[in-house]
Amino acid sequence: MPPETGRNPFKRKPKLADQFTPLRRQVKLPVWGDIGIRAGFALGLLFMVIMIHWWDRDGLVDNVDGNISFLDVVYFTMISVTTTGFGDIAPVSDRARLIEAVIVTPVRIAVLFIFVGAAYDFVIKRSWEKFRMARIQEQLSDHVVVLGYGVSGSQSVGELIERGVDPRCIVVVDPGEDRLAEAEKLGVNVMAADATRDETLKSVRISSAQSVLVSAGRDDTSILIVLTVRHLAPDVPISVVVRAEDNELLARQAGANNVINPVRFTGLLLAGSVKGAHIADYLADLASVSGRVQLVERVVTEEECGRPITDLTTGGQGLRIYRNGRPIGFWEDECKALQPGDVLVEIVATAPSETG
Repeated sequence: MPPETGRNPFKRKPKLADQFTPLRRQVKLPVWGDIGIRAGFALGLLFMVIMIHWWDRDGLVDNVDGNISFLDVVYFTMISVTTTGFGDIAPVSDRARLIEAVIVTPVRIAVLFIFVGAAYDFVIKRSWEKFRMARIQEQLSDHVVVLGYGVSGSQSVGELIERGVDPRCIVVVDPGEDRLAEAEKLGVNVMAADATRDETLKSVRISSAQSVLVSAGRDDTSILIVLTVRHLAPDVPISVVVRAEDNELLARQAGANNVINPVRFTGLLLAGSVKGAHIADYLADLASVSGRVQLVERVVTEEECGRPITDLTTGGQGLRIYRNGRPIGFWEDECKALQPGDVLVEIVATAPSETG
């Protein structure tokens, strides 16, 4: 037998295009550095044109004194590139006119694009982005903030939209531009920033949010985000995804109201499938709005007060209530008479229009 190499012998051999990817590194260039590069390139083009005009100065005529000095060449170059053209100095030979048409005109267009592009990037674009951000911030209230747009974050945003949440009421914060581009296609508000920073969370008006969903991909980062959110928004509900069981308690101590462990949930589904082939399917059905049934959490209505949990106005199946923060199962005596302020968890049938 051949020696064990740890490779899958049935795995498709990658094509040449799959084996090589461009080597990239993020370029961190300060604003003034970018401006300096653009200005330097523009000045270089101007210097090149000045040298060409000086070399071909015999093809120019000065209608004032008849003498073409180096200062006249610099002056003529500037008015030519800026398309001012006073007419006091002009090209008269065929070669000089050819140079103006073939060399100076493209340089003129290039310099124009350099300065217009710089003005757009550093003045117009930034002012427009600040204006748009201020307008969006004015409209943010009772919104959902999703911090981290990985697998869990993107799934939660898609599910929220399917549940009827207006995409304009969802804000996604993630440092990855590629992930934000996917989120922006859904119509949600996006921000490329570090969610652990106070300035970032204040920019998305975290204190007036309806709920905050945290899924940074790393437990330590997610817990740090929860701490920062709880510091800025003491009363906003926070749900966080952690993958290590040891970090669940830390996430709750940091201020998370709901701690979700996808690894544990996957284990529950696997274990449930051993006892019944349809248990995992039903649990997945409950978790998604696209299933035949769904879980709903709501406050008990005034009409339902005094009734048992088995007699709900929605016709749903009551599972448990939360009274003063304590969970009470449907089999317990306290569920025989619902009280004002009870938070109810029930299973309801999904409306046909919602299932497609």
